[in-house]
Amino acid sequence: MRYLLLRLKRFCGFITGFVFFLSGIVKLMDPVGAGLVMKEYYEFLHLSFLTFSAKPAGVLFALAETVIGTALITGVWRRITAQCAIVLQGFFTILTLLLVIFNPEMDCGCFGEAIHLTHLQTFVKNIILLALLLIYYIPRKHLGETRKKKYVSFALVTASVVAFTIYSWISIPMIDFTAYKAGSELQTKSSSYTEDIYESVFKYEKAGKVETFTLDNLPDSTWTFVSTETVRKAGTEDLSVGLSFYSISTGEYEDELAAEGSVMVVSVYDTNISDRKWEKTEAFMKRAKAAGFSVILLCSSEEGLPASLKDKAYISDFKTLVSMNRSNGGVTYFHNGMLIRKWSSRNAPDIKSLEDIRSADATEVSISHNSKGSLGFQSFLLYVFVVMLLL
Repeated sequence: MRYLLLRLKRFCGFITGFVFFLSGIVKLMDPVGAGLVMKEYYEFLHLSFLTFSAKPAGVLFALAETVIGTALITGVWRRITAQCAIVLQGFFTILTLLLVIFNPEMDCGCFGEAIHLTHLQTFVKNIILLALLLIYYIPRKHLGETRKKKYVSFALVTASVVAFTIYSWISIPMIDFTAYKAGSELQTKSSSYTEDIYESVFKYEKAGKVETFTLDNLPDSTWTFVSTETVRKAGTEDLSVGLSFYSISTGEYEDELAAEGSVMVVSVYDTNISDRKWEKTEAFMKRAKAAGFSVILLCSSEEGLPASLKDKAYISDFKTLVSMNRSNGGVTYFHNGMLIRKWSSRNAPDIKSLEDIRSADATEVSISHNSKGSLGFQSFLLYVFVVMLLL
C-alpha cells in the first residue's frame, strides 16, 4: 500500500513539474513577451508604478516556475519543493480567480504566446494543479527518498536553463509564436491575399428555413435573398498580418513599401536608446541598401530620433513593432510581402551575409533558418528531459 501511495505521489509531482517546466520555459524563450504579460498584470492590479520592472519580474517568475518544475520532476528536496510549488500555485489560483470575476481584456500568459487559454480555462487548470500538488505533499512523511544522482541532474538542468535564459535575453525567440512569424504575408490595400482565404456567402430563405450558398451554387428563384457576408474558406489558415506606417516627413501612409521586392525593416519600438545604437542602426541601413535591399526604419515615436534619420523614418504603433520583432532595433526581412527571417539588433547581418541573402532564394532562406531554430529548441528540450529522467 505504501508503495502505491509513493507511486501516486511521484506521478502527481511529475505531472505538475512537467506543466511548471513547460510553462516557464516557453516564457523564458520570450523575455519581452513575459514582460508584456507582467505589465498587463501590473495594470490590472493597479501597480502601474512598477512597470519599469515588468521584464525582469516576468523572467524571474518564469525562471522560478522552471526551476520548481525541474525539482518536482527530479524529486530533489521534496518537502521544500512541494511547499514552494503550493505557495506559487496558490498565488496563481487566486490571481486567476480575480481574472474570472473581473474578466479584463488580457491573456493569462500561462504559456506565453504558445498556448492561449480563457480566464475560466486557466482557473480550472490551476485548481487541478493545486489538487495534484496537495496529493503529492500530504502526508509529508510519505514523500520518499531522493537518489543522490538526481541532485546532479537537477544542477545540470538548472545551469542549462540559466544559459538558455541568458541566450533568450540577448537574442530573439528560437520559435516565433506571434502572428508575425516566418511565412506570414503582409496585408495591404493592394494585396490579394485575402481572396485566397475568404469568400462571399449568401443567405437565402424558403418556407421559414434559412440556408447558406456560395457564388458557384446559388438557389433557384423560389428562394428569397436575406443577406451576404464574408467568411473564411474551409481548411485555410489566415497567415496575413497588418503593418501600417506613415512617413514622418510627409505624414502619408506608405504601407505598400514593405510588400514590394526585398525589404529590410528595422523596427525600434523604444526610441530612447543610446547614440551608439542609433549609429549601428544607421550603419546597418547603409549596408542593406548597398546590398540591394529596400530599407525601412519603423519607430513608435519621433522622440529620440537623430536628425539624420528623421527624413528616412516611418511611424508605426508600439504593439505592432514589438510583435513583429522582439528585439528593439531588430531587423525583419520581407520578400514580396512575405516575412522571411528576423535578426536581433545584436546580430544584424554584415554586408557579406546580406549579399548572400539577396542572391539566395527567399523560401530557402526562410526554411533553413526557421528549421534551425525549431531543431535547436527541440534539442534543448530533449537534452533536459533525458538528463532529468534518465540520469
